[in-house]
Amino acid sequence: MNECINIHDHFRYELVRKVAEGGMGVVYEARQHGARDFTKTVAIKLIREHFLDQPMFLSNFIGEAKLVANLIHTNIVQTYHLGESQGMCYIAMEFIQGMNLEQFLRLVEANGRTLPPELAVFITSRIARGLAYAHQKTNTKGEPLNIVHRDVSLKNVMVAYEGDVKLTDFGIAKAAGYLIDQEGEVAAGKADFMSPEQADFGITDARSDLFSTGIVLACLLLGRNPFTGESASDSRNNVLHMPIPDFCSESRLVTKDLNIILQRLLERKIEKRYASAEQLLHDLEFHIYRDGYGPTNETLGKFIRSLKGAAPSKKEHEII
Repeated sequence: MNECINIHDHFRYELVRKVAEGGMGVVYEARQHGARDFTKTVAIKLIREHFLDQPMFLSNFIGEAKLVANLIHTNIVQTYHLGESQGMCYIAMEFIQGMNLEQFLRLVEANGRTLPPELAVFITSRIARGLAYAHQKTNTKGEPLNIVHRDVSLKNVMVAYEGDVKLTDFGIAKAAGYLIDQEGEVAAGKADFMSPEQADFGITDARSDLFSTGIVLACLLLGRNPFTGESASDSRNNVLHMPIPDFCSESRLVTKDLNIILQRLLERKIEKRYASAEQLLHDLEFHIYRDGYGPTNETLGKFIRSLKGAAPSKKEHEII
């Protein structure tokens, strides 16, 4: 016998501190309160108030929540709930006790340290795992969603103190039926992490995310983004035309094999680039594990916790 039980619950969130903000939204650490003194730490993403009366932005904010709600993977930040309070939309998400890769690299530099290349490759391999899952995701009918993240960058990859690596912010992703797509009219994404297709206002597929992943790997190995210019226009021009460097000559940490991976990731001719995130994942993991034992979440976590000033501070509380 089947039974249907309707449960009406009220979510209450206590905002603890602001942890990030972007053009469209602000992210807070928050506590979710439930029955019998239940509490859970979550992240709350609020859409900025001045976007609430702009249908496209609001539609994409809601579309992001609906899309990511069904992306259940250890290397993707999970979405729990889409809500509305006092006319403001918000998304309740998994809270990562850690930092994004941009903050992480700044902390490494501030400590006078160098990120070991095997950890740079390990982090990138976890990004590839998340992308491989997202790129293959289908709807309930088994039809491909053809997801393209379009914003793989240092700011959109989180690293936890325990060493977990998670891709986040699918706010400008391409996915069938979820988000309004203006591809060909606007260049979506961060200019110095764009693929050539994005920078040239072209049509993207999953391979675009792999070029951006190559830039992230270059940043982790060099401590800087080789494509960053003085302006967004300069950065896009660099992505389109700057000679791709021989990374072995850029850093003694880059081996010949690793340079080959980078060169293939950063191929401007899309047919010469890695065909899939699975292919990239194979080469990255072979690079770090072919001699046996290699880096793990625990290895990365230990390195992160060794950095002074890694722990965040706590601030004011609000209720929504």
